[in-house]
Amino acid sequence: NSFVTRTNTCGELRSAHVGQKVTLYGWVQYQRQGLFLVLRDFQGLTQIIIPQDEAHSHVKELLSNIPVESVVRVTGIVSLRPLGQENPKMPTGDIEVKAETAEILNSCKKLPFEIKDFIKKSEALRMQYRYLDLRSFRMQSILRLRSRMVMRMREYLCNLHGFVDVETPTLFKRTPGGAKEFLVPSREAGKFYSLPQSPQQFKQLLMVGGLDRYFQVARCYRDEGSRPDRQPEFTQIDIEMSFVDQAGIQRLIEGLLQHSWPEERALIMTPFPSMTYEEALAEYGTDKPDTRFGMKIMDISDVLRGSDIRFVQNALSYPHGSIKAICIPQGVRYLTNKNLESLKESAKSQFNQEIMEIIHKPDGSLKSLLTKFLGEKEQSELIQALNMQENDVVLLAAGEHKQVCSVLGALRLFSANLLEAAGLALRDPTAFHFLWVVDFPLFLPKAENPTELESAHHPFTAPHPSDASLLYSDPTKVRSQHYDLVLNGSEVGGGSIRIHSAEQQRFVLEKVLKEDSEVLSHLIEALEFGAPPHGGIALGLDRLISLIIDAPSIRDVIAFPKSFRGRDLMGNAPDYVTPEELEPYHIQVSWPLEEKEVKKN
Repeated sequence: NSFVTRTNTCGELRSAHVGQKVTLYGWVQYQRQGLFLVLRDFQGLTQIIIPQDEAHSHVKELLSNIPVESVVRVTGIVSLRPLGQENPKMPTGDIEVKAETAEILNSCKKLPFEIKDFIKKSEALRMQYRYLDLRSFRMQSILRLRSRMVMRMREYLCNLHGFVDVETPTLFKRTPGGAKEFLVPSREAGKFYSLPQSPQQFKQLLMVGGLDRYFQVARCYRDEGSRPDRQPEFTQIDIEMSFVDQAGIQRLIEGLLQHSWPEERALIMTPFPSMTYEEALAEYGTDKPDTRFGMKIMDISDVLRGSDIRFVQNALSYPHGSIKAICIPQGVRYLTNKNLESLKESAKSQFNQEIMEIIHKPDGSLKSLLTKFLGEKEQSELIQALNMQENDVVLLAAGEHKQVCSVLGALRLFSANLLEAAGLALRDPTAFHFLWVVDFPLFLPKAENPTELESAHHPFTAPHPSDASLLYSDPTKVRSQHYDLVLNGSEVGGGSIRIHSAEQQRFVLEKVLKEDSEVLSHLIEALEFGAPPHGGIALGLDRLISLIIDAPSIRDVIAFPKSFRGRDLMGNAPDYVTPEELEPYHIQVSWPLEEKEVKKN
């Protein structure tokens, strides 16, 4: 209550305050029959008794007719509620304030929706009236939790470990590779700034500048179009250190998260487990595994290698061919035939992959199109290899290793959703399973032209020390010193040890990626002036907070998010500008705009 004219908030009055005269400010949550109203502010609710005596008739008239969500000031005496009228669900439920004076500071017009957490409203409406949505207790608690976490992160990094908080530029130039960047026109004809997708180059240059330890709550921008659960602007906890290795970065982040973790959430244990990219792909079919449940991918190639099944033999005849499967626990009980068909259809439509199911019947036998090709011994070996129990359902796929792993990884998550929808508790929503994924490939074939390579993450990532020589002979086999932090199946952070040799950086750009190194000449030149070995990481703050509070979307943890299509529904951005406003930037819109259309939009 410092610096303001209230004596107390609406959430702090207790029986110890009885008899005190208080002044409260807040919004009218609701009013009942001219007898009492509930006043709300950021901290809680207080019941206000409307006076019924003639001496306070003006106060009664004012408070009895006030619209909900109007802003008022109330002064009165704190009293105990009458016996039996206490409300144990309210922290202030033992008391009430008997109003003596009141003032309407601002009246509220008819609301587009009620400001109550249990009232359903569309996301579009919430975003159009975001300033009203922010009044809800849920949004208030989310933004305050986020603020507390960021403050503790600052404390850990700056106060305890000597990091320097540095703001880096928002207007810069295009970075080769990575996500598509927003362009900002300049007054120089044909020249544009780019909004950086991350402060990557600047934090490396700060290491060249001898700052040793950098940190920033960084605003980042990516022009990724309409992608679900992505935002064109987002926030990272951005970190870089000199003279550090992968293990050092990992220890730092584990300590950072432990220090800033909300007390009301389940404790997290360190060190976090780690697995290689190849292990993650082989066991979970993805580089961001959800390790809260089993259903791992199993290789049964050896079990079926001696069979006469044509599609099995065809798959195994190719390089990297394999037969793999996942076992869905109690699938017979929880999955319908329609569910199984939707799983197979998903594999066909998304991956062009055929799936075969095997059902372990209660009598111990197997039901599948495969069984007529398998003897009793082979069926028994299959049951043992997959650790099948009664009523389990197995999904089997045959083909190239990575393809089969990817499809079964997707079906594993799809199956988990179906099982939970049917009532089987599979993933604990209160559990937090962190995981480091390491040893990623440094380069990947381009999707549009597999004979060319692109960076798996970004072109500044250093090769694994054991694979450094392969960079010049067979770059497709080089592992990187990149590491991802995964939480409950979502990537919440990623980083790497960087290339600090100008010669190696130039080789990667020009010879491997076929990029014009001139775009990065400033960085390459900086590396020639005694750049220290360095590495770092960025944590996706929005994603991390959304997982901590189990929000359905990262839009729920951002004060003013963009819509699915990247629009600000409240301010109607982006918006048209006039030709006169474009003229200084030497830009013309290539299709005609009627003046009335510009005004209308």
